[in-house]
Amino acid sequence: MTRVYWDTMLFVYWLEGHPDRASKVQQIFEKMEQRGDMLCTSIFTMGEVLVAPYRQGSAERVRQVRDFFRTSVPDLVPFTEETANRYGQIRATNRVTPPDAIHLASAASAGVDLFLTNDRRLRGLVIPGIHFIAGMDSDIL
Repeated sequence: MTRVYWDTMLFVYWLEGHPDRASKVQQIFEKMEQRGDMLCTSIFTMGEVLVAPYRQGSAERVRQVRDFFRTSVPDLVPFTEETANRYGQIRATNRVTPPDAIHLASAASAGVDLFLTNDRRLRGLVIPGIHFIAGMDSDIL
C-alpha cells in the first residue's frame, strides 16, 4: 500500500466538478483504489476547500464538504508540534508559500510515499519524509 497525499487543488477540482480537471482527479482516485493506496491530506486542506462555500454563504455546501472530509478521506493529518517543526525547516530551506509549507510539512510528518499536486513550483522538491513529489498529470500511478 502506498500513502498518497493530495494537495488542496486536487480536492477542489474533484469536489467542485472542474470542467477540465475533475475527470483526471477521478481517474487518479480510481487507480489508487485499484492499487489499494491510502489517500491522505492535512486537516488544513478541509479549511482551504471550505473557503468557497463560506464565501458563497452556502451552509448546505459547507456541510457537504465537512461530511466528505470526515467520511471519505481515510487519513486527515493533524498539525502537530512535529509538523510545526518540519514547517519551520521547510520554510527556512525552500522558497515555498506558507500554505504550501503546511502541506509539505504535514505530508512529511505522515511519511507519505507520494505527494500529488498541480503546483509546478513544488514538483521535484526534495523534502525529508516525502519519497516523491509529482504533478497530478504525471503517469506515476
